[in-house]
Amino acid sequence: MIIALTGGIGSGKSEAARQFEALGVPIVDVDVIAHALTAAGQPILKEISLLFGADFLNTDGTLNRAKLREHVFNNPAERLKLEALIHPAIHTEALKLLADNEHRLHPAYQILVIPLLFENNRYDGVIDKVLVIDCDESLQIKRAMTRSNISESDVKEMMNAQVARNVRLNYADEIIVNDSTLAELQEKVIRIHKKLIKTCIISK
Repeated sequence: MIIALTGGIGSGKSEAARQFEALGVPIVDVDVIAHALTAAGQPILKEISLLFGADFLNTDGTLNRAKLREHVFNNPAERLKLEALIHPAIHTEALKLLADNEHRLHPAYQILVIPLLFENNRYDGVIDKVLVIDCDESLQIKRAMTRSNISESDVKEMMNAQVARNVRLNYADEIIVNDSTLAELQEKVIRIHKKLIKTCIISK
């Protein structure tokens, strides 16, 4: 099975993914793929430079991610241009990594980390179940501000750009409420892991 792991900004998706990985579950993260595809020397980085301008690159030739993120966040048409450029490549690489994991590891299930799962339907035919990492919105804001050193208003704008919390929860097959300690999150991940393993065994 392919499990899509998603959640709002500051919900704890990355930490939950790390916990699953520690249990031996293969993880494919579209954000990690996006960073790799836009690293220095990659063809897509050259296309970004041609599309948006060389001033979106740092002096060492790397992508100025913060500047590009701010630019496309405030310009929907520019955001669509960027997505049209990189999303197909991310999708292709994600499928490649999932297939490679299946071939090499034969896992009971894999996790595909997709922050914006419900904002597009690109992975509808790929995933079998949806796991949502959830917490109170006030906690989301606090965590995102601490992690990324950004203002409360910026976090709220990012949250507004994502689907509403109730939409994520309505689509979820499994939910992990991440509103306490790291140890408690680990316990919840282990419970879901055991449940998914059991489901995979039964389905065979």
